[in-house]
Amino acid sequence: MSELKEAIELLEKEKGISRESLLESIEQSLMQACKSNFGKNDNINVKIDPITCEYSVTAEKEVVATEADIVDPTLQVTVAEARKTDPDAEEGDIITVDINSKNFGRIATMNAKNVILQRIREEERNVVFNKYNQKVRQLVSGTVQRMQGKAYCINLGKADALLNENEQVKTEKFSPTERVKVYVLDVKSNSRGPKITVSRTHPELVKKLFEEEVTEIRDGVVEIKGISREPGSRTKMAVWSNNPDVDAVGACVGLNGSRVNAVVAELRGEKIDIIAWDENPAFLIENALSPAKVVSVKANAEEKSAKVIVPDNQLSLAIGKEGQNARLAARLTGFKIDIKSERQAREAGEAEEKSLEVSMPEETVHADDQKEAAENMSGLQEL
Repeated sequence: MSELKEAIELLEKEKGISRESLLESIEQSLMQACKSNFGKNDNINVKIDPITCEYSVTAEKEVVATEADIVDPTLQVTVAEARKTDPDAEEGDIITVDINSKNFGRIATMNAKNVILQRIREEERNVVFNKYNQKVRQLVSGTVQRMQGKAYCINLGKADALLNENEQVKTEKFSPTERVKVYVLDVKSNSRGPKITVSRTHPELVKKLFEEEVTEIRDGVVEIKGISREPGSRTKMAVWSNNPDVDAVGACVGLNGSRVNAVVAELRGEKIDIIAWDENPAFLIENALSPAKVVSVKANAEEKSAKVIVPDNQLSLAIGKEGQNARLAARLTGFKIDIKSERQAREAGEAEEKSLEVSMPEETVHADDQKEAAENMSGLQEL
């Protein structure tokens, strides 16, 4: 039995399959072998010692008087035969008879072997599935293997993942053997092993990359409050610190931009704007529109809309190329933002005053009342 024990320990170590599962598969294979050999296994019992891996196969049989009384030899035994096992056996008793599995025929042995191999394959798939199912909504590293249609096949170690076309950044191209980090979207089980789908476009990819780079985020000191992203082009991320001594924006940027540059490099040059989060929607909108300077913000918290006035020479910067800056700011804040220059505001007859807090739809708080606070707001860190 030492060979069986060694084989089980080897599979347990190399394949990550539990000893209990392996012993169960051996038990099932022996039961299958009995059925192949005897035609049935209803009265068969298999016991395996989990420590020594020694096993025994027995059958429960009814004791009958003579050979002439035997209807089914797999279920019955004569008194004379029974007394070789149990000297006190009498007609009508149920005795336990040892079965020598080594006497099973070739077909029975092959069937048993196939049962064990099938079970091992199933357990291997389960081990891999469970490993990667725990990584859903997490960041993983892999090696680009090949193109599969328009999707990239990425090896994650013990399994391959698919980076489908709709989850690819259009500006990114990968070569075989190239290392890449991806965000795990979903893991499904099938007969060939787990089907893993990953993404390079998901906003959470940016969040997970910063979690890897920024100790303060991992420790919970700095929190990422929101991300808006146009993959391959630009991302805006709002951060907040629960420790007044820790600058959230500075922590994410790092010394000489080391931390944010590492993320930018992984995203192949995608620009990242890191802004300070504020519960006051007007302050948040002002920050989100950086690098543009803002003259006034009139926010309607109830309608989730805001009117913003910027200097005449800042209008194009506030809106951004093809409206990108304003679009990302709107997604980040959750407000519909209407941006006008000072000249446009004057022509429209709107007051040039900054509203930094609105508790009711019509209420406005002037910039003069909040001037000092506005000057202390963290600016945009753009790289």
